[in-house]
Amino acid sequence: MQSIAIPVASPQRAAATTRIASIDLLRGFIMIIMALDHVRDYFHAGALVYDPLDLSKTSVALFFTRWITHYCAPIFMFLSGISAFLVGERKSKKELSLFLLKRGIWLVFLELTVVHWAWYFNFVGQGIDLTVIWVLGISMIALAGLIYLPMWAIISIGVAMVFGHNLLDGVHVPGNTLKGFGWALLHEQQPFTYNGFLILVGYPMIPWIGVMALGYGLGQLYKKDYPAEKRKQLLLTLGCSLVALFIIIRYINVYGDSHVWSKQSTPMYTVLSFLNTVKYPPSLLYLLMTIGPALLFLAWSERANGWLSLRVGIIGRVPLFYYILHLYLLHLLAMFATSFSGHQWSDMILDNALWTGRVDQLKGYGFSLGVTWLVWIVVVVLLYPLCKWYDQYKRSHKEQWWLSYL
Repeated sequence: MQSIAIPVASPQRAAATTRIASIDLLRGFIMIIMALDHVRDYFHAGALVYDPLDLSKTSVALFFTRWITHYCAPIFMFLSGISAFLVGERKSKKELSLFLLKRGIWLVFLELTVVHWAWYFNFVGQGIDLTVIWVLGISMIALAGLIYLPMWAIISIGVAMVFGHNLLDGVHVPGNTLKGFGWALLHEQQPFTYNGFLILVGYPMIPWIGVMALGYGLGQLYKKDYPAEKRKQLLLTLGCSLVALFIIIRYINVYGDSHVWSKQSTPMYTVLSFLNTVKYPPSLLYLLMTIGPALLFLAWSERANGWLSLRVGIIGRVPLFYYILHLYLLHLLAMFATSFSGHQWSDMILDNALWTGRVDQLKGYGFSLGVTWLVWIVVVVLLYPLCKWYDQYKRSHKEQWWLSYL
């Protein structure tokens, strides 16, 4: 699972006084949580064997280790929309559109190169993944056009995409065809192979573009002249409403997610079934379940300035830097860790899709969930000083335009 956060930061003019601390804090927390899932991918013994959300095989602790990371991608996509609006407060429509277009193209390029290499350590691999960085870039490109519409139209399009896209769940275009590939780009996770070259469409576009569009609409609450108490009350109301809507629609079990919940052998596992919503593409219920609590967090954290908040906020200010570094660090550590399981470091040079063709070669590799959590903590601690240095460097070198791209 690749889950990421990349801020739509302003170039040189993004002074510290223009940043919203609660947004940086929330972004920092989801970046830290995201690393947990990627550590699990590389270190947990079950990562090669079964889906941690498979209730017939998972444990409660493993389920929540995976489930908590569901919050990362949708929250970051939503925050990116808010940040895009804030950047637009200092730019004309044309300048903002160009800003989003350039960054969108840049993110797609990073997905196909730097990020891909980090996951596989294979510079001549036989495939590419179109996952979270790709769809973040595509959503920015789409938003570059949407911003010319009236705000009510942007929000309406976002609502239609998020609330209505599950009507398309029954639409499938089978076969390894161009038509099937086009449909997968829009709404269905699928792998495609052309002359031995694998293209994995991991993050279909429609719902994610909708999430960013809604974030852009909510950005109005962060205008300089918007009353803080009014914003807090509205965030609380919206957050509680989305959580309540999730519970109601999920309980009805008719629409909003292709994976219905059911009564399990124990009450705890029934709860897990209720929470086990679909991410690829993100269902309506998945998005309600994640964005609702995010709005509540934003409402409650506006004045957060404690020791932990300040440090987590630093990570939230440099998420792309953190993201790329954590992938390379994790992969290097995993190569070292293979020696503890009787394997060669070269076994961690991967092929087309993560772990594809390596299940047998890496048989017996992996560690307990406790070790996985420990590695996660160590990785975050190691990355923090680098993030702090880079954050300070960006703040003191605002004249260097290229810093806005990392």
